[in-house]
Amino acid sequence: MLKVTIDGKTIEVPEKTTILKAAKMLGIEIPTLCYDHRLTPSGRCKLCAVEIKGQAKPVYSCLIQVKDGMEIITSSPQIFELRKANLEKILADHPNDCMVCERAGDCKLQEMAYLYDIDISKVKAEKANYRKDNNPFIEWELEKCIKCGLCVKICSDVQGVGALAFDKSDPKGKITTHDGKDMNCEFCGQCVSVCPTSSLTGKMWKRKGREKGVKKVDTVCPYCGVGCTLTLHVKENNVIRVSAPIDKGVNKGLLCVKGRFGFEFISSPDRLTTPLIKVNGGFKAVSWDEALNYTAEKLTQIKNKYGPDSIAGLASARTTTEANYLFQKFIRAVIGTNNVDHCARL
Repeated sequence: MLKVTIDGKTIEVPEKTTILKAAKMLGIEIPTLCYDHRLTPSGRCKLCAVEIKGQAKPVYSCLIQVKDGMEIITSSPQIFELRKANLEKILADHPNDCMVCERAGDCKLQEMAYLYDIDISKVKAEKANYRKDNNPFIEWELEKCIKCGLCVKICSDVQGVGALAFDKSDPKGKITTHDGKDMNCEFCGQCVSVCPTSSLTGKMWKRKGREKGVKKVDTVCPYCGVGCTLTLHVKENNVIRVSAPIDKGVNKGLLCVKGRFGFEFISSPDRLTTPLIKVNGGFKAVSWDEALNYTAEKLTQIKNKYGPDSIAGLASARTTTEANYLFQKFIRAVIGTNNVDHCARL
C-alpha cells in the first residue's frame, strides 16, 4: 500500500493506482471527457491535469500512477486556467447549437463549459464540413465530435469489432470508420453510450425528449437469458430511449442492438391485448378461460392420436425464470416429452 496526499487529504492505495482513481476514493472529482474506467486511459482531453509537489509541469491524472509520499493538488488557479484553455480548444471545433442539441442537459462538454465559465461568443470556432453516416440505428454527427476516442476504444477493446478508427489523414484526428465507408457493424450502440456529446446518438430517439420531464426506470432486458440491466427513459408514459448503468447488473453498461434499440414494441398498436383463437380462417378474440380450455382440448387430442413426442414447447426470455420453470415442468410432466427448448439458447 502507498500513502499519498491529495488536496490535504491522506489515503493509502494499492500499487499501480492512478492519481485519478485515488482522488475518486477520497470523493474528489477531477474533470474528464475521455475517461471510462472500463477502458485504458488516453489523456486525450487533457482536462484531468493536476499538480504534483516538486514537479514543474502538471500531469494527466488518468495516466500517472501514484508513488509513496506523493503530494497532489487537483485544484489551483493555474490548473483552472489550464483546463479552461483546453476546453476552449475543444469548443473551437464544436458547433454552438446547444439549444437544439439532443444531449442538452445531459452533455459532459456542456457541463464543463458551464463550470469553467467559457464565453462561447469569444471562442473562435473553426467549422468544417463532415459527411453524414448512413445506418439504420445511429445518428452520427461528426462536427460535434471532440476526438476523445472513447467510441474507438470501446468498439475495439470491449466489443471486439473495430468498426471505428482515427482518420490518419486528418491532422485533428477525427473519428471515421475502419474503411472510411458507412458504418457496418453490430449496431450495439456501445459507441453511443460512451460518447460525451451528441456526436453519436440513437436515430429513433431523436426529438423525442431530453432531460426535462423524463423519468428513469431500471429494469431487466426482455430479449434473452443474460438478464442485462436497462434504464428506460420514460416521458408521458412512453419509452423514448434506453441506456444502461455502468455500475449495475451483469452487463456493466453494455448492451446489444436489441437491448438498446429494440424497445418500440412496448407501445406498438400491434401488441395483443387479449387471447385469439383461429375460427374459419380468421382470428377471434376470446377470454382467457376460453383460450386455455381450447388449448388443453387440442393438446389432449394431439397427444392421444400421435403421442406426446409429437408435441414440443418453446419457452420465452420475456417471462420470468419461475414461469419458464413451470413451462418446462408442464411439457415434461403433463405432456410427457422432453421436447422443450428456449429462445435464448437458440
